[in-house]
Amino acid sequence: MGRISRRAVTIGAALALAGTTAGDAVARPGRPQRPRNELRGMWLATVAGRDWPSRPGLSAAEQRAELLAHLDTAVARRLNTVVFQVRPTADALWPSPYEPWSDVLTGTQGADPGWDPLGTAVTEAHRRGLELHAWFNPYRVANHTDPGRLVPTHPARVHPEWTLAYGGKLYYNPGLPQVRRFVRDAMLDAVRKYAVDAVHFDDYFYPYPVAEQTFDDDAAYAAYGAGFPDRAAWRRQNIDLLVRETARGIQRTRPGTRFGISPFGVWRNRATDPAGSATTAGVQTYDDLHADTRKWVRERWIDYIVPQVYWNIGFPAADYAALVPWWAETVRGTGVRLHIGEALYKAGDPAQPAAWQDPAELSRHLDLAAGYPEVRGHVFFSAKEVGQDRNGAMARVVADHYTPRRG
Repeated sequence: MGRISRRAVTIGAALALAGTTAGDAVARPGRPQRPRNELRGMWLATVAGRDWPSRPGLSAAEQRAELLAHLDTAVARRLNTVVFQVRPTADALWPSPYEPWSDVLTGTQGADPGWDPLGTAVTEAHRRGLELHAWFNPYRVANHTDPGRLVPTHPARVHPEWTLAYGGKLYYNPGLPQVRRFVRDAMLDAVRKYAVDAVHFDDYFYPYPVAEQTFDDDAAYAAYGAGFPDRAAWRRQNIDLLVRETARGIQRTRPGTRFGISPFGVWRNRATDPAGSATTAGVQTYDDLHADTRKWVRERWIDYIVPQVYWNIGFPAADYAALVPWWAETVRGTGVRLHIGEALYKAGDPAQPAAWQDPAELSRHLDLAAGYPEVRGHVFFSAKEVGQDRNGAMARVVADHYTPRRG
């Protein structure tokens, strides 16, 4: 596949945003039939106002209008799912009895924004025929290390013994059973109140490694780590417990609600473990984040997995073409659905390798993935880029894969 012209990109974007089937004219023949009821999603990130709101302190009406515009963009791009980040930093985008209102709404943590973003998102997504997956980050407390900057009633200030500073951020300690209970209950409050279609975790469990820094969980390990061969095994068990207990809690709270996780794309490299992927990634979720993502699939604790395969086809350390078949093999026979996380944010970014300057790169990803029946859809990071579409890559995906063919 060669590059498409700027004019074709412009036309494709206009047709996609108009929501018209006229895009059939630019859809190319010869592609595999898209699987029925595939997931076509986008992440809508709120941490630090990444996608929404555009800035803190907007009026309730302005915030609502921006949120609905993102939902409308999802419809125009022929997506069917929005993964909405509702607990970015141990706070809430709904009226929670456990945690304060997020500061991304008003600029002040704990300040009532005057409306209910999660409740609105669920209602308005369903009105548009979209699924709404509520996205939670379990352990991140703040993107700084100063508890004094948190609202006085914040659980992390009430229970400072629950927290650890690491890498310039503040985290809840996953090794404490009381923390695990709290974050599970805080998240399930949203499931209890709203008809979300799924609960969604991202890739942050134990934090990503920071050079020359130590995640100081010595006291928790001394108290709770007996019987484990090493600290890493104990940490993995802590995350396993969170995943398994959350899955059970979801079904008790609102039966039929799904549970999905979007981990970093590499479980382990093959050089580390013969069962690993043909990669040489610098991070491995099993070893570095203490997240045994392969186990969660094999034990069927989750309903779907969205590995963040955020590399181009042919990338030496982590080739998209190597990771998709590895994940397909991992889910095969388990009943766990596989959706691939796509790095739309890299498309057209001049800081990225040459492959990402080609508007057809993402479309090629979907072509490749279509050869594996276990792949049941894709999720694009993230909403801002779905709308802006810097180099026309999203329009190309819509034209090539999401536009019904005539005849």
